[in-house]
This record gives sequence, structure tokens and C-alpha cells, in this order.
Amino acid sequence: MPVGPSGASDLGPDAALIGTVRLGFSECGGLRVGVAVSGGGDSMALLHLMHRTALGANCTLFAVTVDHALRLDSAAEARDVAGFCQTLGVHHTTLRWDHGAVSGNLMDAARQARLHLMSDWAAGMGIAHIALGHTADDQAETFLMGLGRASGLDGLVGMRAVWLQNGITWSRPMLNHSRADLRAYLLRAGVAWVDDPTNSDDRFTRIKARKAMAALAPLGITAQSLTTSMAHLQHALQAVQQAVHRAVKTDVAEVAGGLTIARKGYDAQPSDVQRRVLVAAIGWMSGSPYPPRKAAQVTLQLKTAAGLDSTLQGCRFQCKGDVIHIIREPKAAALHACASDQVWDHRWCVAGPHAPDLTLRALGAEGLRFCKNWRDSGISRDVLLVSPAIWRGDALISAPLAGFNPEWQASIPNGFHKFILSH
Repeated sequence: MPVGPSGASDLGPDAALIGTVRLGFSECGGLRVGVAVSGGGDSMALLHLMHRTALGANCTLFAVTVDHALRLDSAAEARDVAGFCQTLGVHHTTLRWDHGAVSGNLMDAARQARLHLMSDWAAGMGIAHIALGHTADDQAETFLMGLGRASGLDGLVGMRAVWLQNGITWSRPMLNHSRADLRAYLLRAGVAWVDDPTNSDDRFTRIKARKAMAALAPLGITAQSLTTSMAHLQHALQAVQQAVHRAVKTDVAEVAGGLTIARKGYDAQPSDVQRRVLVAAIGWMSGSPYPPRKAAQVTLQLKTAAGLDSTLQGCRFQCKGDVIHIIREPKAAALHACASDQVWDHRWCVAGPHAPDLTLRALGAEGLRFCKNWRDSGISRDVLLVSPAIWRGDALISAPLAGFNPEWQASIPNGFHKFILSH
């Protein structure tokens, strides 16, 4: 059902949805664009809408389905999506999550696997943008889940509409449209969808939140009203984030993979800005997708205010006079090793004469002993110990930051100031 040159007024009840998708395509001209399709109503509607709109936006559409291999029907559902894509003339790929027993939070493990599988697929296909089918109902459920966790501002603003991760731009173009709107669209278009049985499984918190929405409706608490409230909270969060960006720009310096915070400017910041600077430093340095628990954040902030050293989530906080130094914790850095041409410890890249028998790992005290002139670097011993070094077995080949073997250079492409702007 391709869309011709006629305007939105000719599209009848589809006009608002088509308009939303066209807007989402406005910055993707000439690019390959991906859409994640599970076979459920939300993603099938998004696929069909994007198919109707892609040609006019000068974009080539690719669909991807992740088979989580958690239900007997999942492979058949992926094949059904592939068949539907074939009728549309849309290239489709199925990615399978090969896993054993999944411990811990199943929903989160599946989400992480889905993200990595689709990121690798997109990179291999030359796709820079992937659209996801979350709706206003998903936003409302996320808000209720945040309330249940006693979340602060960050946990109550809902899901991001657009963000950059793993080199891919991800978007949720349908966040202002309801689940019912998308299913009504599918009925008008004569497109079938499947209902995942886990969508009625009360073991999952999201499903409990979904059912709670029906009970809240008599109070006027609907997906639309909560979406509006979240938009107001988003404006407040943006103001706080701007204050954090200003504080980082004026008070934080990045040196050799460590951070130095000027105490005078930092101490003058509001408490929440201080906390956010510390948490951002942890996220950048540790590579963890999740911040420390709130109680641990508060303890860190209190210790730092009192001038006490501490460690948290693989990072060391050293209070020395008028500055706070943040560096990688040696035990955490020692856990990481990789080939010399790979990213080490979430951040570091090295350039030099790579070879298959070379390993990239922390310099450590053992390596620093070989760097007789390390003091000439002007970098502290603590920072050098957790800096990248190139090894062949137990033989040190290069320690770029310590000035050992200038054939190699080390850098962090995504520095802290760049990181803070994207979070």
C-alpha cells in the first residue's frame, strides 16, 4: 500500500501515524534504515507504516527479527514475519539468541542480547538507524514501574525517543501513539499480528503495570495523561543535565584516562549536580550500563564531601587538597585483556604494529618497573598502573603513556566530555 504524492488529508485515519513516520525519516534521507519486528501488533504496524513511507523519504528499509528461543513458537513467528516482509519486498533477517540457562532478570538479559545482536547486524549491513515499535502505553507502564522502584527524575521520564548506542541511532517513533491506535491501523490495512503469551504473564513487572493501568483509568490516569506528565518531567531533567554539562566543562579535566575535578567549582554546585558528575564518571570509566544503587551514590557523595577516599564500581576516588582524582581501580583494570587491535577496558584503543600474539592489558607494577623514565611523562604512578600496555606473553612490548616504545600510541576516542553530552 505505497503512498503517492497526495497530502496527509487524503490519508484519512492513517494521517497522524503516517505523519509521525515521515517526520522520523526526515533526517535519514538516502540511508539504509532498519526496523525491529517481533511479529506483535506494535512492531508490525511500524513495519507497515515505514514501508509505506520509506520510498518517498529516499530510504531503503530493512527488517530484523530476534528469535529469543525462549518459547516453542518463536521460530515459527520469525518465519511468519519473514514471509510478510517478502510480500512487501522488504529485506528481512532473523537473528537467534543462542543461550543456555538464563539466571537473574530474564527480561533484562533478553533486552541486552537483542540490543547487541541488532547492533552487530546493523553494522554488518551498513545500517545507521534502527526504529523500535514502543508506544505511549509502554511509556506509561515504564512510568509506573519507576514509581514502584521509588525512582528519581531519571526513572520517571520514560524511555528515550532517540539515542546513540553502539554506533547506531535508535528511535521510538510511536511513543505518542497508543497500542490501540496501531492495532486499529493493522485492522484497516488487513495485516495480522501475533500476541506473545508472556504479555499476560503476571510474573513480569511490566505486565503487572499494564494491568494496573486499567484500574487507574477512572482517576483520569491514562497512557496519554502520563505521557504528558513525563514530557514535563523531561523538561526538568534537561535543565538539570545542562547544569551538569556546564559543571563538567568548567570543573572537570581528563588526563590520561583519569579525571580531575576542581574542588572549588564542584563544591559550589547543587547536590544533585555533584552526584550526577560522580555517577557519570563511573559510567564512563567502568563501562557499566547501570549506575550504582542510590544508597551507594549517596555514600560516595558524603565521603567525597568529607575529603575521604573511596572506591565504587571499579573506580577510585582520591581527595587531595583542592582536587578530586578519579581513576580506574587496579583490580578492575586487571580483569581486562584483549588482542592489541581491540578496545581495551571499554575505552582504550592503541595504534601500532599489531600482531596476533600481542595482548593488550594493564601496565601494572610489573610493567612499570621496565619504564625507567616514566616520571618524564608527568603522569602519576597510580594512573600509569591502570594504563594500557602491549604484551607478548610476560614481555612488555610498549607502555604508550609511560613513554616505553614510541612505536605505539594509546587514546580514548570517546572522551569524558563527549560521553557526558551523549548521556
